[in-house]
Amino acid sequence: MKQLNFNHLQYFYAVAREGSVTRAAQVLNVTPQTVSGQLATFEEYIGAPLFTRQGKRLEPNSLGQITLRYADDIFNLGSELSRTLASHDTAQVANFNVGVVDAIPKVMAFEMLNDCFDLENSFVIECHEGDLSSLLADLSVNKLDLIISDQPLPVGVSVRAINNYLGQTGVTFFARKEECSKYLPDFPESLNRAPFLMPGKNSALHQNLESWFVQSKISPKIVAEFEDSALLKFFGQTGRGIFCVATAVERDVLDQFDVGIIGRITEVSDRIYGISPERKIKHPAVDIVLKAAQRILAND
Repeated sequence: MKQLNFNHLQYFYAVAREGSVTRAAQVLNVTPQTVSGQLATFEEYIGAPLFTRQGKRLEPNSLGQITLRYADDIFNLGSELSRTLASHDTAQVANFNVGVVDAIPKVMAFEMLNDCFDLENSFVIECHEGDLSSLLADLSVNKLDLIISDQPLPVGVSVRAINNYLGQTGVTFFARKEECSKYLPDFPESLNRAPFLMPGKNSALHQNLESWFVQSKISPKIVAEFEDSALLKFFGQTGRGIFCVATAVERDVLDQFDVGIIGRITEVSDRIYGISPERKIKHPAVDIVLKAAQRILAND
């Protein structure tokens, strides 16, 4: 078999990802006729069709799926190489792009990333925040080097990545200082019917808390839910409701907000993961962040 034409492979890859010749042509900024012609030439080279039509969408057949997996590796490695060669200065490392899931406490993210500034090689840290699904989409196209998440890579997600379990911590409950005396004596039963500020539904902590409330036969009055953990704490210190965060960062919460501790539990744990893409060469800052995270959580 003669040498593979990577130009043809790129046209196949675009059609496989977009599901149609027309959308692939828009992405590649060429005519649909060009895409069709290049795809036909590639299938002729392979000696077999690579797609089946399902309604209006073109789906890779079994041979197409194999080709797509190889194409993923080839183009992802090409993107990785481009980033590695982006700087001609050997002392300059490519920018470190890290995604932080909204539910991760900001102070915890700060402590995990802070050691990156001490590396000898200089680079710019680009920090992106969002929900796990949107960050995984960026990771899949090599826009991120690492995701710090409260949940592991979901089963069945077609993203080639590695789950790094970093550790876990219990949770600490806080209230405005003037109101702590109401809840301290009978914690956690004192949470029953008390105003409570919940983390957002996309967070693992939200789901774990709900399960614990049911098992403990505790029914707090949920007055608000927050995807942004910092905003939740601001409302908590005004007395709008009780809230909880990872015990690993309780000291920082006490230092930054006018709140007091009403109790701690270990039945609900906040687990932290570092999700990194499968690459031949990973950014040197990835290991620094993972080690910092393990150290922080080990001290809980």
